[in-house]
Amino acid sequence: MNTKKILQPELAKKAVDAIEGAVGKFPSYRRAHAKGSYYRAVFTPNGNASSMTTAPHLQNTPVPALVRFSNGSPNPHVADILAPVKGMAVQFQLPDGSVTNMATVTIPIFFAKTPQAFIELLQSFKPDPTTGAPDQSKIQAVLEKYPESKPGLMVAKSAQSPASFATADYFAIHAFYFINAEGKRQAVRYQFVPDTGVQMLSKEEAEERAQEYLTGELEERLAQGPIGFNLCVQIGQEEDPTNDSTVAWQEDRETIVIGHLSITDIVEDQEENVVFDPTIVPEGIECSEDPVLNFRRAAYADSFGRRNQNL
Repeated sequence: MNTKKILQPELAKKAVDAIEGAVGKFPSYRRAHAKGSYYRAVFTPNGNASSMTTAPHLQNTPVPALVRFSNGSPNPHVADILAPVKGMAVQFQLPDGSVTNMATVTIPIFFAKTPQAFIELLQSFKPDPTTGAPDQSKIQAVLEKYPESKPGLMVAKSAQSPASFATADYFAIHAFYFINAEGKRQAVRYQFVPDTGVQMLSKEEAEERAQEYLTGELEERLAQGPIGFNLCVQIGQEEDPTNDSTVAWQEDRETIVIGHLSITDIVEDQEENVVFDPTIVPEGIECSEDPVLNFRRAAYADSFGRRNQNL
């Protein structure tokens, strides 16, 4: 009996409860990245990954894709500039009718090494009913227990808002394994790099933007033509951790471009019925040992179940 699989739904419930306790409950919305918009896209691989993986969307044939840009906050009503961490989720539609997902954000590392650390940190952020603000002593106590969480929290706290959803780098945070035809495994980390180059807003520039400036800006940009990103992978070496999303790999690791994502237009039906579970991968790719990555399937399922029931 796999005890880990039995415990995942229980941990997922605690995690989603902790999100709601820290930020609030917003029925029918995602419990993270609540506000977002869908777009149609085409992903064109360049074949550079074909020697490392047999994954069908990373060979030489373009595939359609669905993209969702979002604010990172669980609060769907928060202003764009008050949720500086953005997300880009991509669902690649494979030739056999199946899909594979990639969930990326505008920061390169996460703030929790394990699901339990994630839960305890969020629980410490819950506002005190007397003051209406989190108890800093509780936060400090959890950070002393999980010191590896500090860099990720600092990166998130210092994140700038992008000038556009189209002008930010997006990182998958977790490591994955490419598996080639001979069965060789290669650890990689994904990154989307914008064709425009990175363009972020200063604090003063961000304060001048409308509360919901990003979606309108992207629609205006798309009216002029497609927007694009190169999909890159950082090639891991033996000493690079594959089980810890709080640690970045060294910057001197080889990085190669393996394809291009071209976003063409907005989806008219914005019904929130897609789950971008990043653990859904095709043959030729495997999830790493990262406990937070492997926990996400249960957490996404719990979140989807609640919003599907308008809870």
